[in-house]
Amino acid sequence: MLVDYTDIRYEVSENIATITIDREDRLNAFRGRTIEELLDGLRRAWSDDDVLVIILTAAGQKAFCVGGDQKEYALTGSYGASSNGRWEIEDLHLMMRSVGKPVIAAVNGFAIGGGNVLAAICDFAIAADHAKFGQVGPRVGSFDAGWGTLLASLIGERRAKEMWFFCRQYEAVEVERWGLVNKVVPGERLQEEARAWARELTAVSPTALKFLKCAFNLSNGGLAAQAQFADASLQLYLKTDECKEGRDAFAEKRKPDFAAHR
Repeated sequence: MLVDYTDIRYEVSENIATITIDREDRLNAFRGRTIEELLDGLRRAWSDDDVLVIILTAAGQKAFCVGGDQKEYALTGSYGASSNGRWEIEDLHLMMRSVGKPVIAAVNGFAIGGGNVLAAICDFAIAADHAKFGQVGPRVGSFDAGWGTLLASLIGERRAKEMWFFCRQYEAVEVERWGLVNKVVPGERLQEEARAWARELTAVSPTALKFLKCAFNLSNGGLAAQAQFADASLQLYLKTDECKEGRDAFAEKRKPDFAAHR
């Protein structure tokens, strides 16, 4: 894991990990380093048994995230690579869907382009009443034909096409009606509301939540989602007496006896 974060903040309290994109001067746009740190923070939260829920938010009150850092691109010719030299945005999208814990987006302002996709990929989204949502790719010579199309399963194909093709911006209360966000609250109450949702999730079965998240992913995740479901099932099975009998029998060079588990 990374030692020092420059682009995000990571905090844990009440069994909730809060990951904050901390590039307020760039409207919390992401570069290669940002994505690398977000991936690291998600892995950190996933591996910490004390963390039950993850909140993704951003610094300031103006923007949640406006996608790739266009200033970085203008200056360097790219969004900047991570330390391993790769542009890892698809790794980040998959990680957000795969992490075996609920992820709540606390959308504190503009969620535009790649930022809108990040909010959509989270399991839940709570938005400040001043937040705005939209895509800009076709207007600036870009598009996300991967996880960006997840919008269709959230708000319907016609609304998703409208958002992508016309590049309009939409008020939080409007996209709440569409189903893009779960709840809209006054900006000053955003973090409080997101934590209230997170605390409620910490009171229910974490294993049930993990399998439910896997199951929902199966509808649009293809073989990768199936593999995620299979791995979650295997990890649970490995803790059973039935599995122990198979391992012990192999080590003791005898035939396993599964009769007690039929």
